[in-house]
Amino acid sequence: MKILITNDDGVYSLGLKFLVEAAKKYGECFVIAPKYEQSAKSHSLNIKDELEFKQITDIIPGVKTYYLDSTPADCVRVAHSFFKNEFDLVLSGVNNGYNLGEDIIYSGTTAAATEAVLLGKKAIAFSTQHGDVGKIYPFLDEVLQHFIENNYLELWPLFNINIPLNYKKIEYTCQGFTHFPVIFSKEGDYVRSVGRPIICSDDIEYSDVDCVYNNNVSITPLMYDRTNIKILKKLIIK
Repeated sequence: MKILITNDDGVYSLGLKFLVEAAKKYGECFVIAPKYEQSAKSHSLNIKDELEFKQITDIIPGVKTYYLDSTPADCVRVAHSFFKNEFDLVLSGVNNGYNLGEDIIYSGTTAAATEAVLLGKKAIAFSTQHGDVGKIYPFLDEVLQHFIENNYLELWPLFNINIPLNYKKIEYTCQGFTHFPVIFSKEGDYVRSVGRPIICSDDIEYSDVDCVYNNNVSITPLMYDRTNIKILKKLIIK
């Protein structure tokens, strides 16, 4: 198996290094990741400007590493353009901060995985609690092994995984609500977002938020088709 590794925290982030280390047990890996942090850039693309694309010193010996001065989704697009037949799977992360509930929409980490599936690949996005990336490796290693050994990618091509430290168990979840406060501070002619997601239990059965709140690993199969089929059927019948 050939594996592309990317993220939204930037090519020099610790989470990316740990993901490469864990993934290389399962196949031949290479890295194309943003030159700089691209958090919360969602699925944005750069379709007009020249993008710096450069091979750098391997972050893990023997694993070719490139940076792209653009978004995570663009990293996957560039990989597909130049290395189309040289990878089967995209792993994105490990993000420094959970991607739960509506954060999935904002996240560059999950967008990279989604772009991979749009291009015909399989993909998994990984995240952990903000500030815990430095301790995530043994837990990441366990979860990735569990995922690969159970052949989940044969069931569905796109997953989002959130991993707490010292988790109790692995659960299978849907998207919940993260209760992200919209709070800005104003300084002169500028404003700055100061809101932080509030991770607390919600009342949605099998939600990713509730799962992680209770210190369990959340594995969520994602879809990129935003059609509300239930409403569509009502409209057609009407």
